[in-house]
Amino acid sequence: MELRQLRCFVAVAEELHFGRAAERLMLGQPAVSQQVRLLERQLKVELFDRSPRHVRLTPAGERFLPAALDVLAAEATARALAADLAAPAVLRLGTITGLGERLDAILDAYQRGAPEVRVEMQSIPVRERLARLADGRLDAAFVRSAVAEQSPELRFLPVWQDELVVALPARHPLADRPEIDLADLAGLPLRMTERQNHPALVDLVLDACARAGFEPTRSPLQGSLQDTLAAIGTGTPTWTVLYAATARMTSTTRIAFRPCRTPLALPTSLAVRRSAPVPRLLLDACRRDPAMTSDDQDS
Repeated sequence: MELRQLRCFVAVAEELHFGRAAERLMLGQPAVSQQVRLLERQLKVELFDRSPRHVRLTPAGERFLPAALDVLAAEATARALAADLAAPAVLRLGTITGLGERLDAILDAYQRGAPEVRVEMQSIPVRERLARLADGRLDAAFVRSAVAEQSPELRFLPVWQDELVVALPARHPLADRPEIDLADLAGLPLRMTERQNHPALVDLVLDACARAGFEPTRSPLQGSLQDTLAAIGTGTPTWTVLYAATARMTSTTRIAFRPCRTPLALPTSLAVRRSAPVPRLLLDACRRDPAMTSDDQDS
């Protein structure tokens, strides 16, 4: 049994016409008929019911078709793997904002284990990130609060929780507290992106405010993060939330960053295609404590 015989059989089974199957395979019709006949002789069964008016699968042909499709799918997978092995070692990684020093720790840990691999990072919106991952333009991607049911072809591997902190004017009395009770922010407008831009974040914050007993007055963002923080630090007091890692990398005397008394955090996952092997080395690098030193990690 040869792969070309299976290709001819599957083409005829799907087209139910030897002429159309031959056109699809870019072969002559006699060649397709010959390959199917050879397959039938090897299997010792008739796969097609042929007549001048129609071509139909026999019961034996119907039973054999799924097995033939599985073989051709396995061949395609093997060819793709061979192409990957022959290609330069590159990891195409979709990233997210607010990783801070965690991303450096992940890359350091990963490249200690795979020094020959070049990491190419792409920072793009989540929908495009997942689309590129699904169609093979990315090998893995970080995603916050992913809903697996919306991307059944992808697998989401939990890696950490991203803590959020409150940003408020340094001159505000609440800035003197070591942590913030959200209920105390009820009188201040909240600067936050529209839900369509980041539904997981917006839902998390608004739900937390509702549990604290209030619905915040919304105030528009001011362009970039730096613009928003500048607006919070001057004029009428307002507040927002941002990732703790981002806060640690932000230097400003006008803003105080404080944790919430009831912690706010978004779960982060490493997304990969279900059809691809789990990237164990990258996954282990993501699940390491970023506070560990290189010596601690190597010990």
